[in-house]
Amino acid sequence: MDAELFPRERAVIAPGAVHVPDWLGAEGQGELLAACRAWARPPAGLRTVRTPGGGVMTARQVCLGLHWFPYGYARTAVDGDGAPVKPMPGWLAELGREAVAAAYGTPGDATDLPDPAAAYDIALINFYGGDSRMGMHRDAEEKSAAPVVSLSLGDTCVFRFGNTASRGRPYRDVELRSGDLFVFGGASRLAYHGVPKVLPGTGPRALGLTGRLNITLRVGGLG
Repeated sequence: MDAELFPRERAVIAPGAVHVPDWLGAEGQGELLAACRAWARPPAGLRTVRTPGGGVMTARQVCLGLHWFPYGYARTAVDGDGAPVKPMPGWLAELGREAVAAAYGTPGDATDLPDPAAAYDIALINFYGGDSRMGMHRDAEEKSAAPVVSLSLGDTCVFRFGNTASRGRPYRDVELRSGDLFVFGGASRLAYHGVPKVLPGTGPRALGLTGRLNITLRVGGLG
């Protein structure tokens, strides 16, 4: 993408919800993509997620630390190949802490983080093809109130960030590009959010990724 006339700036989307454009540079994006490709391989690799009602998520997913399934966590890929979930790397957990600091100023600042030393111990990695979507939902299976950290790689998406009461309005649409960071905690920790649209072919050519990857880091507090 060509240089823009005005650089995109950090924006507070809602209380506790912060968008930090271009947080990961080209080198960091490449390293994270290489790691995602390794995590996506079996066992406990990239899978299609099916909901209890029989629906199928169009974004495919792989998990680290604990395996998310609708609607809970397990130590094995219970709705996949049944293999033990891959561990959460220490460097990725630290990246989560750095992301919170970048969004809020200091870790735990106005985020309702109960323990400033709490480690990010869960990662959900979603792969979106050009026609993939994600319906409005809340990240509510964790016991910790620590902020959710979201990193984007590849194609740009429209990220819809809503309210804590319902899936409907009011909400705000935010364009998330490759390298962007989005953190939501505090009053917005249980806000509904989703991805109504991916814009195919908009990712950096040098990254070598067709589609979009979203790396979501969480503190489970699940013991």
